[in-house]
Amino acid sequence: MRASAIPVKGGSTGFTLDGEAVRAAALSLDEAERSRAQIRLLSETYPGITMDDAYAIQAEWVRMKQAAGDPIIGWKIGLTSKAMQQALSIDIPDSGVLLQSMDFASGCTIPSCRFIQPRIEAEIAFVTKAPMDDPLLEAILDATEYVAPALEILDTRITRKDPQTGRLRTVYDTISDNAANGGIVMGAPVRDFRGIDLRRVGAICSRDGEVEETGLGAGVLGDPVLSMSWLVQRLAAYGQRIEAGQVVLSGSFIRPIEAPHGSYILGDFGDFGKVDLTFA
Repeated sequence: MRASAIPVKGGSTGFTLDGEAVRAAALSLDEAERSRAQIRLLSETYPGITMDDAYAIQAEWVRMKQAAGDPIIGWKIGLTSKAMQQALSIDIPDSGVLLQSMDFASGCTIPSCRFIQPRIEAEIAFVTKAPMDDPLLEAILDATEYVAPALEILDTRITRKDPQTGRLRTVYDTISDNAANGGIVMGAPVRDFRGIDLRRVGAICSRDGEVEETGLGAGVLGDPVLSMSWLVQRLAAYGQRIEAGQVVLSGSFIRPIEAPHGSYILGDFGDFGKVDLTFA
């Protein structure tokens, strides 16, 4: 039996960084993406960084992208599995923003110069037909135009391990880095989704013909629709919402797959569809 919504833990944590520090951090992320040279952990540069600070850095980086002509097309939800949460010692998901430049067609070839250290995750994408501002699950389904199989391209502008201290990335680094999002590849729309139990939608993900990961939608907070409920509430806390026509990646139900140059990645979701791409 599904819950009606998922409560949001970890509200406002306060700010320790001023506007100048937030902009400096966002500029360093922007330069890392352009140069394809990762920066050190922001949690080392700013030891007192909070979750609010991290989302402020993310928002400033997104504003830079928008100002350069790269509009928002949606959102992504990350850290939805127990394994990934335990790895970062947290008990809540995080979120990031999808930009138009991140949208790739299934079957495409990604230029070798595009990403730094790409990895792949399997997800269910939601595309909206109306604004989503009600966290009740039925309201979320009512606002959904269709769902689709999807692969998320992860990329990190911040190093995974600090070169000076050896410390691993924290959730504050991940959030600041737009939840490590690099791109989205969607399969064909599934419009008759009401009769599908998304918890049981599975994917077999392979690299160069060898199976690397498998998983079920239930790995996403128990139900991808619950993950969407979490995002609706998190965005509301920051005065934002999911708008009509946007796409949302509801969270991965596999561990990330490394995608070095020359990799061919296939996400086989069975009757739900297939998604594939190649890294040049």
